[in-house]
Amino acid sequence: MANLLLTLSLWLLAGSHFVRATYYRHHRYIPHFYRYREHTANTDNLLPDVSNPVPEVTQSGGSTNQEIPEVFHPAPESVHPMPEVFHHVPEVVHPAPESYLPPQVHHPAAPVPPFSSRVFYGIMFDAGSTGTRIHIYKFIQKDPGKTLPVLDSEMYHAIKPGLSEYKYNPEEGGNTIRQLLKIAKKTVPEEEWKRTPVVLRATAGLRLLTEEQAEGILKEVREVFEESPFYVPINSVSIMNGINEGVLAWVTVNFLTGHLYSNTRRTVGILDLGGGSTQITFLPKSKKTIETAPSSYTARFSLFNNTYELYTHSYLKNGLIAARLATLGALGADGLDWKVFTSPCLPKKYRAEVTFGGNTYKVSGIPDGYAGYKLCYYEVQRVIKGIFHQPYEVKGTNVFYAFSHYFDRANETGLIMCNKMTKYRPISPFLCMDMTYITCLLKEGFGFKDSTVLHLAKKVNNVETSWALGATFDFFRNFNIH
Repeated sequence: MANLLLTLSLWLLAGSHFVRATYYRHHRYIPHFYRYREHTANTDNLLPDVSNPVPEVTQSGGSTNQEIPEVFHPAPESVHPMPEVFHHVPEVVHPAPESYLPPQVHHPAAPVPPFSSRVFYGIMFDAGSTGTRIHIYKFIQKDPGKTLPVLDSEMYHAIKPGLSEYKYNPEEGGNTIRQLLKIAKKTVPEEEWKRTPVVLRATAGLRLLTEEQAEGILKEVREVFEESPFYVPINSVSIMNGINEGVLAWVTVNFLTGHLYSNTRRTVGILDLGGGSTQITFLPKSKKTIETAPSSYTARFSLFNNTYELYTHSYLKNGLIAARLATLGALGADGLDWKVFTSPCLPKKYRAEVTFGGNTYKVSGIPDGYAGYKLCYYEVQRVIKGIFHQPYEVKGTNVFYAFSHYFDRANETGLIMCNKMTKYRPISPFLCMDMTYITCLLKEGFGFKDSTVLHLAKKVNNVETSWALGATFDFFRNFNIH
């Protein structure tokens, strides 16, 4: 299943189609309109051969873009020498303000032996709100110093819960990183450890914590990295901002689908639905999209001898898990020890405790009330209304790839509808709420038509669809995001 794409028509998720069935196990009920097909890309995951450096992009005077600080900063060689394989390229992600992430103290490192192998590795940790994922990429350098490397393979593993759940116990959070590093040690040959960079970027889960709580976790992760046998670059552990999260996910998907180095400039947009935040990013075809967008909703960067101006935005607290709690009225509420948060989106007899961001919430259906799609949709609308900007072009012909929880929910359910919720034992009591939220998010939030077709993908060419690969690319090629 991981290598397959699903095609989803939004009208099949909307309106009366939610009124009929409920909570069937997906292996018993598979709707006919989900079309499973192999993805065919225009490339074999090969980076193009580009020998000349990419010129730095500057803002023109009439641009509507708000200038964003450059995300890449070279590491002083005297502090922590960069392995020769990476050609002294700066890191991917802009560090948080100094008041939030104080400068790290790095011990002098022994000089790294000259690069001699054609095969090398990169390790990227994606520390999300619902889990931590490790991506171990294997590259082949055909002509060191002259061409970009070839992506050979990816080893991927995930562990739950996310680091934000350890805000009161950072040491335990550090132990989850140690577990994943054991996988890295088994995957990367021992002779390559000292030249293989290990990097962690945290997303919405840690952005939702207080500065003190987040820094406590990051400090613990830094110490775990320093204990490891891998190469630890400057600023190896930090929180990624939402703009980079969207842009780098766009880079990953368009690289894997073969669009980044096509002269036609036909690219695909991305929709990423995490646990704490959601991102939309695409390359506009019309100037009107950029002109009508808020200045902070655009990003400009140069990559593979092309300059791109993207529409991109990240909505914090609108990821799937955060949206559940917002729908229940629980997100940010007090009195969690005694309050029970109810919703018609849940089965009437359902009652449980839910943990998110280190907090525990008591949630329940409405025993003597109503439950179903219409009431649920009304509650979800209140979470989305007035928050989302609707890009000019989403009602057009742009192709979008949707992944993370978009794929997971569709793959698990096929189709979930919210009537007669008490008749069947649920495989997940939140499926009705989740699918209702996704429908409302796409229609009322982003403004997609009911007939819009989205391509759902967990992997493309056997590589995970996430920002992690795009972030890793910067160790070999610097592109400046403004």
